[in-house]
Amino acid sequence: MSDLSHVDRSGQARMVDVSAKESTERFARATGVISMSAEALAAVRKNSVEKGDVLAVARIAGVMAAKRTAELIPLCHPLMLSDVQVVAVIDDTIPGIRVESTVRTAGKTGVEMEAIIAVSVTLVTVYDMCKSLDKSMVISDICLAEKTGGRSGTWKRP
Repeated sequence: MSDLSHVDRSGQARMVDVSAKESTERFARATGVISMSAEALAAVRKNSVEKGDVLAVARIAGVMAAKRTAELIPLCHPLMLSDVQVVAVIDDTIPGIRVESTVRTAGKTGVEMEAIIAVSVTLVTVYDMCKSLDKSMVISDICLAEKTGGRSGTWKRP
């Protein structure tokens, strides 16, 4: 037997039954970074990357990914998301791009995975679009920064 929510009495992985839980407003914010050469970052800034507008395409990819999280992570519940925002900002101090996603819903389970997936796919899309300029880019520091709602309440990364 296990005290883990995603393991049944026989030790098998399972989706958690949330049918008895109360619906509450849910929010999650995740962040991440991609570092790249100054030359690649300059091309992103000038919008001269061969594949197109890197930041716009990456943001759209992140939103689309958040909406498909349950298809990617086997035990996640499909959720009706009420809002997904992805912000990608050039940061010369890295040099690279900082990404933040925020996700909201009213439901019986949280949106932490959706926020993390949005950041992850945004960053991987930046890599894909810029790889001809810099194959040594590094994606890092993907993490949950904050969540609210549900039984566990509010949590913020210290």
